[in-house]
Amino acid sequence: MNGAVVITERYGSSNRKRDYVSTGSDTLRVLEQENERFQSIGQMFETVFLPQGYPESVSSDYLRYQIYDTIQAFASSITGTLATQALLKGVGVGDDSATALAATITWIMKDGTGMIGRILFAWLQGSSLDCDAKRWRLFADMLNDFAICLEISAPFFPLWFTLIVCVSGVCKSIVGVAGGSTRAALTLHQARRNNMADVSAKDGSQETLVNLAALICSLMLVPIVAEQHGLVWTLFAIFTCIHLWANYSAVTSVVMETINQARLHILVKDFFVTNSPEMMSIAEANYREPVILKTKWVYDICMGSQLHLISNSSFSLGSLASLKDLYDDEKYILGVNNETKKIHIILRHDSNVADQLKAAFQAEIINILSDLRNSGQAGQQTRISGNVIADNAINEVLCTSIYAALGHNDAFDVSQLTLQLTRNIFPYFYSQLSSTGWTTSHVLLGADEWRSAWGKDLNLNGVN
Repeated sequence: MNGAVVITERYGSSNRKRDYVSTGSDTLRVLEQENERFQSIGQMFETVFLPQGYPESVSSDYLRYQIYDTIQAFASSITGTLATQALLKGVGVGDDSATALAATITWIMKDGTGMIGRILFAWLQGSSLDCDAKRWRLFADMLNDFAICLEISAPFFPLWFTLIVCVSGVCKSIVGVAGGSTRAALTLHQARRNNMADVSAKDGSQETLVNLAALICSLMLVPIVAEQHGLVWTLFAIFTCIHLWANYSAVTSVVMETINQARLHILVKDFFVTNSPEMMSIAEANYREPVILKTKWVYDICMGSQLHLISNSSFSLGSLASLKDLYDDEKYILGVNNETKKIHIILRHDSNVADQLKAAFQAEIINILSDLRNSGQAGQQTRISGNVIADNAINEVLCTSIYAALGHNDAFDVSQLTLQLTRNIFPYFYSQLSSTGWTTSHVLLGADEWRSAWGKDLNLNGVN
């Protein structure tokens, strides 16, 4: 074995390599590949600013997202500097007639209203931030630009200065909640080796470096734009456009494997209208996901709802007992309220992720067929998923019956018929989810905490 390589080791997927060679005298000689200077600098940069094990330790969309995120952070820092300059001028910096007390009170009111806004927004929207992380992330950055616009314009309205900066404070507090929470959700998506802390820390390092670069640029810009209002607004418009473009590009580059209501809607709709037996790819579904406006459903879907909310003029309390019997073998009950235009899904106490997916799938059937009917395409519904489902003719008959029930606002028949259709085709749909690579161990469908018991768990004779 004289001169033979005994062991070779490599650091991840990098060029750092070391060979252990037998010398023939019961010793090993170490041969380490030398790196050129530029490679060493690149390795140092990678170690400082990228998660350990990159690129294997992060998602495939990590680099693309971070590039756009870096661009938007730089642009936001520049506009933030312009806003800070305007605020300081507005509170009286450089004005001999201004008092420190007035400036302090203004700043306290700004921070106080922001704190209240932060609490209220977290209370009202906190549970939805995980479910629509990309949309809320973009919303946060758009709102941040609006807040900066308010701060730059505030000095031009001295009588309304305090009110304007307070509104800006509320907006920025919402940005803090929405932006921070959704960044955590995106970090969880990017971390592929349970290395969420490392990914988050390196993201912080990248952002700090970008802010430092923006700070240096700001030091050169501020003396130039002082008292040049036209130039300030020109720079604000330019960097805001860059900021919005980079943010839109960043969130649309994210490819999430978890299923939320918007992505499920896209998948189910494609399942009904495609002639291919293959499910839409994860990348295509994410590309089609709306990130500016919320997906519009004919019926809003309320997962983990309460039974009494199903009742309306077309669905009496007495018929709820029949509905319970219909879903006796399921771990959920789905009811349609035609007055409020909501689909309420009551989850049984022992329901799991697959049950939630099945219930959401049924709700999407109702929404998609309702949309087809409202748009005049009821007679053009497809052969479900290219005729690969057994008893497809029966399923098309069920679709026709569902159209009729929707036309008569018969909530019970809609629930009954869509349940039959769901039982026929959901197993195939679910198997396609798994084979395509979608995560089925957990979902982001925004389920509330209400749980119920019926059937074998509880002997119900009726609904009171």
